[in-house]
Amino acid sequence: MDTNGTTADGPAVAAATAATAVTAASGVRYPVAPGYRLNVRSGPGTQYPLVRSLPLGATVAISCQKYGEWVTGPYGTTRVWDSIAPGEYVSDSYVRTGSDGFVAPRCA
Repeated sequence: MDTNGTTADGPAVAAATAATAVTAASGVRYPVAPGYRLNVRSGPGTQYPLVRSLPLGATVAISCQKYGEWVTGPYGTTRVWDSIAPGEYVSDSYVRTGSDGFVAPRCA
């Protein structure tokens, strides 16, 4: 089983930074699909190096999101990737956010 672990200037950077801080401060965590040890990648696609794998039953805090490689997972097909830490991305198709779109600010 293969699981995918999926530059603005001036005011835009400040707004994205503030929105990220609010999201992180809210402590919202989203569950990874049951039964998956999700691969975490260094960028938004399976061609990026594997950083680590999340254990079964993991939850993630999404700091920002960006478009990358299309991936099909238990929650559909999407090209949205979730940044869960600096340099760590997982495909949103494996994270239950309750939305087909963005639930966090776009990554810079």
